[in-house]
Amino acid sequence: MTMDTIPLFHNKNIILGVCGGIAAYKIAELASKLTQAGALVDVILTESATKFVGPVTFAAVSGRSALTDADLWRHDQHVPHVQLGEKADLLIIAPATANTLAKLAHGQADNLLSVTALAARGPIILVPAMDGGMWSNAATQANVAILRERGFHILGPALGRMASGLIGEGRMVEPAEMLGYARVVLGAKGQLAKRKIVVSAGGTQEAIDPVRFIGNRSSGKQGFAIAQAAIDRGAAVTLIVGAATLPTPYGAKRIDVETAQQMCEAVLAACRDADALIMAAAVADFQAAQLAAHKIKKTQDTVDFAIQLTRTPDILQAVKDQKEAIGKPPITIGFAAETQNLIENATAKLTRKGLDLIVANDVAAADAGFAVDTNRVTFIGAGGGVEPLALMSKAQVAERVLDRLIKLLG
Repeated sequence: MTMDTIPLFHNKNIILGVCGGIAAYKIAELASKLTQAGALVDVILTESATKFVGPVTFAAVSGRSALTDADLWRHDQHVPHVQLGEKADLLIIAPATANTLAKLAHGQADNLLSVTALAARGPIILVPAMDGGMWSNAATQANVAILRERGFHILGPALGRMASGLIGEGRMVEPAEMLGYARVVLGAKGQLAKRKIVVSAGGTQEAIDPVRFIGNRSSGKQGFAIAQAAIDRGAAVTLIVGAATLPTPYGAKRIDVETAQQMCEAVLAACRDADALIMAAAVADFQAAQLAAHKIKKTQDTVDFAIQLTRTPDILQAVKDQKEAIGKPPITIGFAAETQNLIENATAKLTRKGLDLIVANDVAAADAGFAVDTNRVTFIGAGGGVEPLALMSKAQVAERVLDRLIKLLG
């Protein structure tokens, strides 16, 4: 698998059904993203869809021939819609027009897409796109209600400007959101299904005055990758975020904080009913002893300026104390960002905080420190085992962390 491959999608058979609407052109991007992620993507276009975008476009981005209604009557394949439906791990219909929603709600099957949907045994995601008046029409809403009741997954529509020029609810959600939603649906029965995982990410900021703060270089990339990997395996994820501007993984409950104190309170609250905490955030160790009410001004005779510091709350120690009191969370995984004596310092932290596993990394390394997309870490277990990993993407590190978590959870 390449660095772009997402394990959840690797060799999964995914059908993209494309209906007739101007938003159809955006689905080529989704087909490309799914293919790059490792999925085997078959595209079915309705006759109306071919008026907006052709099968050649989808064949180019997926590496597989796109299908149209003409393929329903091919003599060289035995009932192609049944073969497609039976092997599909996921069917996504986008844009899903009012006409197609009506067909699916009432079991009508008069083209390749609708008969394939009837034959499909895996989950089906419908991504509606139509003018606002069509979406709010009582008939459409009744059809959507029927489809929801039957277990179809409905994503959107969004509020925005539509092809008619009107503003309203009916706009198709973007491909990135479809990809995230597909991860939630495919991962729903994964190894961490019905597990609640708390993940912290990013750095904290401790104010000095109204415009300055003590912070660090953490981007949050590793924590966000761990949250996404947990979602891919079916977990309910609470993501507690310090200073990080990354997009929230679809399906995660995000809590934004600023200071170490705020993060400590959020982590303790979220962990009261959690199965595990993965503390990937880079929490500031010190804060100003006194917060200046106004901006500290630089004057002509200012040469030296001192700020007295005090310790911030020790979050992992607080988690340890809570675990001893109420048994939650049963599993705690920490991170140790070091610049020297990596194994010794990380092992000492593991013991001191009562962790089940610590992930140690040398943040001074150019290819494995803050803000980059790669990491080189070492796992140190509570039992004393030390496992150094090769340089890999942060997404791949996240998968390895989740592998260890699943073993710890038993």
